[in-house]
Amino acid sequence: MNNTITKTNFNFPGQVDVYHGKVRDVYNINNDLLVMIVTDRISAFDVVLPKGIPYKGQVLNQLAEQFLTATEDIVPNWRISSPDPNVTIGHHCTPFKVEMVIRGYLTGHAWRTYKSGARTLCGVSLTEGMKEHQKFDEPIITPSTKADEGHDEDISKEEIVNQGIVSREEYEQLESFTRAIFQRGTELAAERGLILVDTKYEFGKKDGQIYLIDEIHTPDSSRYFYADEYKYRFDHDLPQKQLSKEFVREWLMENGFQGKENQQVPEMTAEFVNMVTERYVELFEKVSGQAFLKDEHQNPLERIRENVVNAL
Repeated sequence: MNNTITKTNFNFPGQVDVYHGKVRDVYNINNDLLVMIVTDRISAFDVVLPKGIPYKGQVLNQLAEQFLTATEDIVPNWRISSPDPNVTIGHHCTPFKVEMVIRGYLTGHAWRTYKSGARTLCGVSLTEGMKEHQKFDEPIITPSTKADEGHDEDISKEEIVNQGIVSREEYEQLESFTRAIFQRGTELAAERGLILVDTKYEFGKKDGQIYLIDEIHTPDSSRYFYADEYKYRFDHDLPQKQLSKEFVREWLMENGFQGKENQQVPEMTAEFVNMVTERYVELFEKVSGQAFLKDEHQNPLERIRENVVNAL
């Protein structure tokens, strides 16, 4: 775990500023390009956990690279190049202040909301009598506000438009892109024997053009079920076997942590950390259909610095 990337503090040529997010460190180059470094930090319930997960950043960055390339015919995306296993360089866009969450199944946050008795989620009506992990007749879009700090909040389309967060015309364009990208992701997942359950997309604008930004279809932003076991498990009320970060959230909840005030993050043992790495590598290989090649560089921060400077 010595080579885990949990913090960066670079000063690249043309650097204007840097934003340290929960998982990504984003360097602004001349207000024109962004250098996004995907670290090995892991977050859950909007809390960054105290230990990093080896190779997690590489998994996320390389999966996102694959899926951005696979969807660029649907909507332009921000990516220009990926000069390092943990780095993407792309267009500096002004983000829309909403995350476009799309759900094909009643799972995770949607199920927890439904189980509490609510029958409306982000302005979308949910039918009575549904079961956990049940497939919706058609995917639903349940956007959330993009919080600079703290928790993102559910919000409806009408609230987004009425509050002037996004114009109606542009929001409907974001919805159209979201459904098309999700359909492509669903088809690609099916080729690997997986179900793309739910995911989120972020969009931005540059020079009047809408771009898909950030990562897509990674275990941090998406949930996958195994297709061959889905029906049996659903019919018999069994937990779904899934590839996502949900298992980390479940482990935290089992150990009394949901990100609430005065709760302590349980101890992350070496065994737990290694297990999380194995799950991320499994997801990469299952989703991509490729073997995961761990970058074993002894000084990954120096590797990143050299690769980024050469690319700029």
